[in-house]
Amino acid sequence: MKLFIAGHQGMVGGALVRRFQRESGVTLLLRSRRELDLTSQTAVDAFYAAEKPDVAIIAAAKVGGIHANNTYPAEFLFDNLAIAANTIHGAYRAGVKRLLFLGSSCIYPKHAPQPMPEDCLLTGPLEPTNEAYAIAKITGLKLVQSYRKQYGVLYYSAMPTNLYGPGDNYHLQNSHVLPALLRKFHEAKTAGRAEVVAWGTGSPKREFLHVDDLADACAFLLTLENPPDWINVGTGTDVTIRELTETVATVTGFTGKIVWDASKPDGTPRKLMDVSRLAALGWRARIALTDGVAKTYASFLAEQAAGTLRA
Repeated sequence: MKLFIAGHQGMVGGALVRRFQRESGVTLLLRSRRELDLTSQTAVDAFYAAEKPDVAIIAAAKVGGIHANNTYPAEFLFDNLAIAANTIHGAYRAGVKRLLFLGSSCIYPKHAPQPMPEDCLLTGPLEPTNEAYAIAKITGLKLVQSYRKQYGVLYYSAMPTNLYGPGDNYHLQNSHVLPALLRKFHEAKTAGRAEVVAWGTGSPKREFLHVDDLADACAFLLTLENPPDWINVGTGTDVTIRELTETVATVTGFTGKIVWDASKPDGTPRKLMDVSRLAALGWRARIALTDGVAKTYASFLAEQAAGTLRA
């Protein structure tokens, strides 16, 4: 099997590479952003025509946290629309047999029922702070669904919950909550600070999936003969941001005070995935949050020492 992993240098793509390198009979097709501009249909078509992959996993995306999504909505919408359209349409034109498109739990309405079932898609308004990204991912999901319906190709989507793990982005303003907290508490401990300021009230609840669990779920989904058009991937459990913050403080060894800045946005009150469909098919997450945070902190330290930290 010739497997194209779009976005292999990102956190998700890196986990996919680690996962499929263990599979015998799989040849990975990998291109860096410099080697292949996924926002160019011409470049993507030329790649597909030359390499002729059997399977494609579309893990490439422009991603970021609340601040980044609020500040750069045009880029988040355009870049992600272009990536989805080019990779999906190009795959169809090149005869790619199977395609798995990766989205996000933010596709569901802000006030979706909790836990969020797949069927609640497009039943209410989105969370405004990441609406642009969500619309692009919904469009990718619907494009995949439409190609499957009209052309009979085995194209489908996976919607992961909040992800974390090796290779994450640790930028204090543009990253997601977990890596931002890891860096913030690490630096506070290293500098001997007495307190750390955390954003919001700490009351929202979030679900966190280690990226290696996601990669394993993707490998599982590629084995299904008739997968759903889209399916949630998560742990099925959540924690408050306050609980997450305290976990990160413990893992990093910070012993000072945590101060909450309620003037900063909380975002969606709760985002928990209904993962019953995936569980019924035979897959469940394995990495517990505390263990995953500890592993991620170890990788943070290793990446920092090697000079490869994304910050």
